[in-house]
Amino acid sequence: MTHTPHILIVEDSLSLARTYEAYLRRLEAKTQIAADLAQAKAALSQGVPDLILLDVKLPDGDGLSLLSSLPEGATRPPVIVMTAHGSVSKAVEAMQAGATDFLVKPFDADRLVTTTSNALENRRLSSLVKRYEDSFRGEGFGEFIGKSLPMQAVYRMIESAGPSKASVFITGESGTGKELCAAALHTCSPRTQGAFVALNCAALPKDLIESEIFGHKKGAFTGATGDREGAAVKAHLGTLFLDEVCEMDLALQSKLLRFLQTGMVQPVGSDDLRKVDVRIVCATNRDPMAEVRSGRFREDLYYRLHVIPIELPPLRDRGNDAVDLARAFLTQLSKEEGKSFERLSEDAENAVRRYGWPGNVREMRNVIQTAVVLNDGPVLEEHMLSRSLHTSDSGDADHSSKETQKAAVRDVPARIEPLALVERRAIERAIDLCGGNVSQAAAYLEVAPSTLYRKLQSWDDRVVDDAAAMVSERHS
Repeated sequence: MTHTPHILIVEDSLSLARTYEAYLRRLEAKTQIAADLAQAKAALSQGVPDLILLDVKLPDGDGLSLLSSLPEGATRPPVIVMTAHGSVSKAVEAMQAGATDFLVKPFDADRLVTTTSNALENRRLSSLVKRYEDSFRGEGFGEFIGKSLPMQAVYRMIESAGPSKASVFITGESGTGKELCAAALHTCSPRTQGAFVALNCAALPKDLIESEIFGHKKGAFTGATGDREGAAVKAHLGTLFLDEVCEMDLALQSKLLRFLQTGMVQPVGSDDLRKVDVRIVCATNRDPMAEVRSGRFREDLYYRLHVIPIELPPLRDRGNDAVDLARAFLTQLSKEEGKSFERLSEDAENAVRRYGWPGNVREMRNVIQTAVVLNDGPVLEEHMLSRSLHTSDSGDADHSSKETQKAAVRDVPARIEPLALVERRAIERAIDLCGGNVSQAAAYLEVAPSTLYRKLQSWDDRVVDDAAAMVSERHS
């Protein structure tokens, strides 16, 4: 969405101010006129514009005095000073006071538009550079905490994908922050004024997910005591986040696909259709392509959703982000629990760095919360942390225990069957029990019939290839 610049014109001559407004229509800018310093300050109190055109001679004082009223830093707008009394000394005074440029009256439309356009573009580029610098040098992005290179790549993806309408598919281990990522995408999008609605497909019973997404009419099923809007309608003009989407039942997947294709919502138990405008973001901690190959996730739905992929790195791959997160959680949770913790000890931070964090950021928060609840003091020491943190990489394990583990590992191949063999045996047994009816066997196995036919074909091809190889060996 293109930003419409807001320009404040501080000029005591109404006819000149209207002329400048007419000149600036080329920029499609929103203009506001102030006839003196008092009106200009009143306008500034309502919000800082993107640029100010400032006359020096005003009825109630020197226009340059307004420069001291402007905010400092990145929010300070560029100021173009205008005067009929152009002189080198006045130009120098204006620039020293913080003006961006200087125009001598009278000036034509091209000069005003060019000068204003350049100032606005410089402001836009400066803002962009500042945002990138803050992202790289700061502690995080949005609600994320961490400045490691893997997370910087995620931040860049979010910024790039945010303004798009395309569906986003977020993958990553449990606890890596997939919902935070979805919320950040919503915040970076033009839909930020709309609702962000999150739905966890794994946390809902299969027979209720359809109602949660599309809504239902009164009496549609037992317990439906009234009409209810679904998440898709609530997210109209906003973002719908479907977490653990690979847990969705195949029958519902086809309805979700139809919704994505048409944008029409049909509540359970209703013949009415409603058009909604929703941006879909989904997530899973599984390999979505593996789910497609196994027949548990529709291939056509996968390609509808998997337009922009974002993969969140596990905490163990994020370097010193683990310590930054631990510090942030300690500050937050200590305040929430009314404790006096101020920092982690050096040993505690080293333990945080060493640990592998299989539960990722969610586990990190739980560990710090447990330590804060059960202890107190200005410094959180290593012994206050979960026992697994200070034994995970200690290197003090008993030698005989290691030898026992090695022996067990050497015996593993003889005790574990290849997954492909287990799968084939299960499929062939199901087909036998169903009297050779592949479709019925697929229904009992909860996979698509096409999946079984593909596997049967691949096994037949393998038998043919093996037979051909045997014949070739005999003739050689």
